[in-house]
Order: sequence, then structure tokens, then C-alpha cells
Amino acid sequence: MAIKQLSETLINQIAAGEVIERPASAAKELIENALDAGATRIEIATAGGGKALLRVSDNGSGMEEADLELAVRRHCTSKISDTLEDIRTLGFRGEALPSIASVAKLSIASRRTGAAGGAEIAVAGGKVLHLRPAAANPGTIVEVRDLFFATPARLKFLKTEKAEAAAITEIVKRMAIAFPRVRFVLSGSDRSTLEFAATGNDHLARMAQILGAEFKDNAIALDAVREDVSLTGFAGVPTFNRGNSAHQYAFVNGRPVQDKLILSAIRGAYAETIPSGRYPVAVLSLTLDPALVDVNVHPAKSDVRFRDPGLVRGLIVGAVREALAREGDRAATTGADGMLRAFSAGRSGFQPAWRPSPPAPPWTPETSPTRPYASGYERAASSNGYGFTERPQASFDGLATPTARAEAPPPMEPVRAEEPSRFPLGAARAQLHENYIVAQTDSGLVIVDQHAAHERLVFEAMRKALHSKRLSSQVLLIPEIIDLPEEDCDRLMAFAEELGELGLTVERFGPGAVAVRETPAMLGEVDAQGLIRQLADEIAEWDTASGLAAKLEYVAATMACHGSVRSGRRLRPEEMNALLRQMEATPGSGQCNHGRPTYIELKLSDIERLFGRS
Repeated sequence: MAIKQLSETLINQIAAGEVIERPASAAKELIENALDAGATRIEIATAGGGKALLRVSDNGSGMEEADLELAVRRHCTSKISDTLEDIRTLGFRGEALPSIASVAKLSIASRRTGAAGGAEIAVAGGKVLHLRPAAANPGTIVEVRDLFFATPARLKFLKTEKAEAAAITEIVKRMAIAFPRVRFVLSGSDRSTLEFAATGNDHLARMAQILGAEFKDNAIALDAVREDVSLTGFAGVPTFNRGNSAHQYAFVNGRPVQDKLILSAIRGAYAETIPSGRYPVAVLSLTLDPALVDVNVHPAKSDVRFRDPGLVRGLIVGAVREALAREGDRAATTGADGMLRAFSAGRSGFQPAWRPSPPAPPWTPETSPTRPYASGYERAASSNGYGFTERPQASFDGLATPTARAEAPPPMEPVRAEEPSRFPLGAARAQLHENYIVAQTDSGLVIVDQHAAHERLVFEAMRKALHSKRLSSQVLLIPEIIDLPEEDCDRLMAFAEELGELGLTVERFGPGAVAVRETPAMLGEVDAQGLIRQLADEIAEWDTASGLAAKLEYVAATMACHGSVRSGRRLRPEEMNALLRQMEATPGSGQCNHGRPTYIELKLSDIERLFGRS
């Protein structure tokens, strides 16, 4: 078969398969062009999820008639010259407009700033229909209709109009976070209007527009530099997390990217602080010399390659962990909001016991002394279930009845007098259900899960000792024999030395059992059988080929869980206060080893709202 030159239209359609995968891809390319043109106001309109219509209008520098003719030609661009070593713009390949024009109906109307008039060009399926002068405001309007009409097979792979519209919304949000000085408006017949007003240099205000106002209250500022790479942005506290990774935004030299290295670094930085299946909220911006990063990896320009990926990963993990150690132990404000909702009338089923009674009716025989008059309040209570009737009062059976008898109250164990204002977590005032410590702070109250909190404290102590020396152990008077499947015994014994570093000494005891001779001293009395069985399961899941030495901290976390203060143990006041003081002095004490919060804070203003005092 003879080799032949493909037509320009077919070449552009092939390129469009990589550059323009869906309407959101076209929206991304057009918004990038507007930003490169210096626009401060960008308006995006869609119909049919972007398939029927996609219009991007901006107030940028605009183009002349000659520029329009070149703009729809492949590899024509004003953004680079002879090298890819110094790319400082979002676009640079010169493929987006000709790719879109080859598979859709494209029209561009533009007027350069200061020019007397504008121009317009129309292209359909790769063929130029006209190029002519036109009335236009300064800036550019790009309109894409009937996307993929020239390649109908591509339409079969698109999702529903709602899903495609949501993908365009996500693109606009990412661009809006990266460029807070630009006003974005997203509208159309297939959506409600979304507007992001310009916030100037206040990046956090723009993030609050995208991620919600609560992000502003739960974000920690990042500012770190390592060699020639700088990192800025905001990381959410661990207790402020989401069910997917859609709330993680990364930018490299202002370019929104979805790079696996960066997302992996975020995951590693939040290890042991986020529950399984939950994801942190973070906005990271990396700035470095363009020569140190390759953005020409894929036509979509969403992936990048760093010259020194280890440096970048280390910078992200180190900066985020330092920020979490500095400020990450505070409880998320959403915890207090959830508590308030739990107390609200609609959620708890609680209803007020008092209702205003209607005017009393005139005297009738039915209200004679032989049948006392039923007040409006009592009738309302009996008919609606409120007041002092038998049914609503049944829920109060367990409460103490008020009395005027002058008897000495039963003795109460005194709580050590500590000034709440002296400590961030306050002073212990009570213990509820033998598991929750209630502490009074200077500005409200804190509720602590004693097991989760002590679990974190034990883990941090084990981790600190692990990196300095072999953990001390306590010898069991009688070794505990634990029956296990033979393969589990093999896995455990393969890493007996690593377990010994943690103070856990195990020996083989026949083909299907192991003997536990020593346990970590800091755990005190521990359920050795439960601990060994859980470790065996975890080692099997990890794949023994990876080596347990790299996962010793996870083993320590498992041991800490088995050696912590259990739920249901009644603590003395001095024990509760000691636990609070240890939490204040321990990094990461805001979350247990599994990422669950260890305490929830309720401000005094929130309590006053519950009682209508604010």
C-alpha cells in the first residue's frame, strides 16, 4: 500500500481526538486563550452540556483580521518562538482552535484594543466559510456550535448533558481558583448562573467562593521553599474532609494540573490523620523555573513532569505535615455545626412543652366542678401530644423529680479546680457514658473521645521511641499461645525481628501456633490474642514482599489501639485533666490513628444560639 499525505482537515480531526475529548476540554482551551490575552472578565455560556453551544467572551487584548486567519491554522501561535524551555503561558501548542474547528462549527469575533473595528471568521468542519470585518467590542467572542458534528462517532462516547455541564463547571472552578483577579460568569439554558467575583490578591476569598465559606475557617496557610521550588496555598485541617478527591486543587506556575505525583504527595502528607475512604481538602500552588518542569507531556496539558520529582514530593509532604503539626490539631468548625443540627427541633424530634392557649370558652355544664374545665393548653396538649398528658410525659420518667425538701445532696467527687482559660482544651468538668470527657474552655466547651484521644497519644509515644531505640517490653509470666493458620504463622515469623523492635516478641509454637513472650511495656495490659490476629491479617493484606520494616508505624498504630484507654472506663478528674494536657502537648492529637476526630469544640456563642440568647 502506497504512503500518502493526509489532508489538513483529517490531520486536525486526528489531533482533535487528543486535544478535544469532550465539551469541557474545549471550554478549558478557550478559557486559557482568554487568560493569556490578559482578560479580567470572562463569560462562559453553554447549552446542551456544551455540545449544542459553547460561547466564551472576554475583554482581553483581542485580534486583528490577519490574526484570525492564522488562529484557525494548525501550529500557529503567538505564545512561544523557538524553544519549549521557557513556557510562561497556559497555551503554546497552537492546536486548540484548528482542532475545534475541524469537528464543530466555530466562529470568532474579535477587536483589538484601540482598533477602529473588529473582524469575524467562521469555520465548519475544517473549512473556512468567511473572513470579514464585523462590529465587535474590544476583546474576543468564540462560539462553538454542534461539537463533533463532523465526527459523529465521538458523540456516542459523551456522557449525559448534565454530566458534561458539570465537567465544564469544574473546569471553570479550577481556573477561577488559579486567577482570583479575574471575574468568571458561567450561564446557559442548561444551568443556573454561577458567578465568581474578582477578589484581587485575596486568594483565600476566592477559594471560599469555590470550596464554601467553611473552608476559610478550616484552612492552614502553606508557604515553603526548597531549593528553586516554592509552595504556597492552603491545606484543610484533617477533620475537615470530603468523600472524594474532587476538592484537591493543584497548580504549577499558575497552570491547573491533575498530576499523580502531587495527588500522591497530598495523600502521603495526610497519612494516619484521615479516615479510610475520606479525602483532605487542599489547594496547592507550585512555582518554579519553567525549565525545571515539562508541560508538553500531553496535548491536554493536564499532566506535567518535574526534573526532580523527589524534591517536589518532599516539599509538599514536609510543608503540609509541618502545617498540620502547627495548627492541624484544632477541631473542624463543621463538627460544631453538626452538633447544633443534632440539637435542633427538626432533627431531634424535640418540641416545646408550652404553647399559648386560646381564649377560654364560656362556662357550660361540661366544665362544672364534677368535670373540671379543660384549659385551652391542656386540650391542645391532649390533641397534639404536647404538655402534661401521659404520652408526652412518659419520656421524662427517667429524670429526677424537683422537690422542696431540704436534704443534703448526695456527695459528688470533686473536680480539680483548674482555670479553663489557661489551657486550649480547658479543664475537665464531667465524664459522660464512661467515654466522653466534657471540658470547659475560656470560650466554650470541648467534648473528647477518651479512647480515640489516648490511642493517638500512645501511638505518638511509640513512634517517637521507634525512631530512637528499641521499645522496652514486659515479659509475660506465662507465654500466651495463639492458634493461627499455618500461613499466618509463617507471615508473622518472617517479620519477628521487626516486631521485636516494637517490643513484641513472638516465637513459633508448632506448625499452627505462635507464642507471645513479651509485649510492649507502654501498652500495659493488652489483649495479645486480638493483637496478633489483627497483625496477621494486616500483614497478609499488605503483601509480604513489600517488607514490614517500611510499615512499622502502621503496626505501632494497631498496637496503640489495643493498648489505649477503653471506652467504658470511668476516669478520675485528675486523669481526665492529665489526658487533656497530654493532648495539648502531642502533635496530631486532633485525630486518632484511623483519622477520626478525637474532640469536638462548641463555642459559647453556639451554645447561646441554642437557648436563643444571641
